[in-house]
Amino acid sequence: MWVNIMPNGYTGRLLRVDLSTGCIEVNSIGDEVYETYLGGSGLAAWIISTELPVQTPPLSRDNLLVFTTGPYTGTVIPTSGRHSVAAKSPLTGIWGESDVGGTWGYALKRAGFDGIVITGASTRPVYLWIHNRTAEIRDAGLLWGRDTYEVDVLVREQTDEEASVSCIGPSGESLVKLSAIMHDGRNARAAGRCGLGAVMGYKKLKAIAVKGDEEPPISSRNALMGAIRQLVPDMVKHTEDLRGFGTSGSVEVLEEIGDLPIKNWLQGRWQRGAERISGTAMKESIYSGDYFCKTCVIGCGKEVKITAGRYAGVDGAAAEHETVGTLGALCLIDDLEAITFANDMCNRLGMDTISVGGAIAFAMEAFEKGLIDRNETNGVDLSWGNAEAMVEMVRRIGTRTGVLGSLLSEGVRKAAEGIGGRAREFAMHVKGLELPAHDPRAFGSLALGYATSNRGACHLQAYSHPLEGWISMPELGYDICADPHMDEGKGTLVAKMQNLMALFDSLKICKFSIYGGIRAHHLVELLSCVTGWDVDLSGLMKTGDRIFTLKRLFNCRCGIGRKDDTLPPRLLTSTKDEGISSEYLPHLGKMLNEYYRYRGWDEEGIPTKRKLREVELHEL
Repeated sequence: MWVNIMPNGYTGRLLRVDLSTGCIEVNSIGDEVYETYLGGSGLAAWIISTELPVQTPPLSRDNLLVFTTGPYTGTVIPTSGRHSVAAKSPLTGIWGESDVGGTWGYALKRAGFDGIVITGASTRPVYLWIHNRTAEIRDAGLLWGRDTYEVDVLVREQTDEEASVSCIGPSGESLVKLSAIMHDGRNARAAGRCGLGAVMGYKKLKAIAVKGDEEPPISSRNALMGAIRQLVPDMVKHTEDLRGFGTSGSVEVLEEIGDLPIKNWLQGRWQRGAERISGTAMKESIYSGDYFCKTCVIGCGKEVKITAGRYAGVDGAAAEHETVGTLGALCLIDDLEAITFANDMCNRLGMDTISVGGAIAFAMEAFEKGLIDRNETNGVDLSWGNAEAMVEMVRRIGTRTGVLGSLLSEGVRKAAEGIGGRAREFAMHVKGLELPAHDPRAFGSLALGYATSNRGACHLQAYSHPLEGWISMPELGYDICADPHMDEGKGTLVAKMQNLMALFDSLKICKFSIYGGIRAHHLVELLSCVTGWDVDLSGLMKTGDRIFTLKRLFNCRCGIGRKDDTLPPRLLTSTKDEGISSEYLPHLGKMLNEYYRYRGWDEEGIPTKRKLREVELHEL
């Protein structure tokens, strides 16, 4: 039911843009929708689940592209400068979403909108300019073909220098299925996963610029500021390493315990290589500054500059942990400047570094095994550790150059099908999405989290592995860390954490805030301050369960079930040759059984009618 209200924490407005007709309209959102789905990822799931037929091809005018903020966005809550992007994924063919920080979500909320729904497709390149409750479609002919750094500058020149820009690069225009949606120019905040840049490219939507001055209404500003003052000192104190060395600061530690994937998930140790690509090595060589997302007190973003040598000219965002893990360790490349240059190229072209690194590592193993040769690589020597080859393949994937570049631009699942033979055995993906840089043979809950994540392989949709190493969560029943190599109890752990992370993604707060002491009860307190709702932890966790289940229902309609809740054979059957985690293999079947029972799904992984009544989704 649509009503004209402005609830606390929200603007109450959803912008709808039909690129086929040029029609722009504003819808109001009722309180019951916000209370049921919160915002962010939950609001996007509600929109897509209720409006998009599951048979819709991802690359079609009928696919929806949804940008959403949450009730925390636009406030001064630490690390709340985030937004979600969702659509049916062209890479996986199922639920697709990506969460991103920076300044754009904050700016959209301040421009007077809780979200944007893009429908249709333009016949010519266009961009959106949104400011202070108004929106217009503008010609982007002169922007088409330009990289994301250039687009950021040009769009702000055409709109407002203080505008925040979301855009695609040449890879999105070329419908590369590994393409991302980039934000904040050289600071390169990426909505990277699931190939959503290709959806934007198909719609001929080059960019969305936003700016606004409207402050969202807060129920109790004094109480909110009091809560924030209590939280910030501990958040700052306990995230010193992230602030000092960025997300790659933990590379050496994670390599030691077996979490860093090496040589396409084959090798157990790579100590010297990890040292050379770590956050410490970055800080001592090419580091040039820090970047903070809007309202962030952590500051994990790092800036780098390369002024000499083969890779001179880089001046922007440093490679994150996932990037050095995939473009580096996964390919046995320990040249930090080459990885940094490749990361910069991915940012400019607009690509997901995780999927690109996974695709190149897959190609290197295929090359080693003789499934592809130099004729098929157009002379590129795809030997392990060849940094120049890795950089060249980034360019070819992003521009669909050559047979192999075009094949890899479809993702490793399609590439393995194209190469054939044994290639499927080492195509490392779940449901078509390449794995991030964390090994489930080090933290068993990752195995189940990857297998059941709604968007495919993802460590963030459960974010359970910190509870197996260094974080406690008493409110969920975890006073001490779980044993990372024990399968029992992991089904319950992963389900609870998926529900909690659905709240993080819908309220809009960075998951790194848990290292600063943010726990579930803080989410309740902050939400009550912002909205004035009478909420408790049990009710809020039920909302997280509802949001996660709604996405699973969408996937079930797409044909997803237990057969798809699995991992590449290598991670279930092959131990690593050395290291702390060399003898452990996760027992996925045992964990899945416990997980399905806890969630109230049947043995095929389908939510039961009883479950749908429990989370108030029975109408679906």
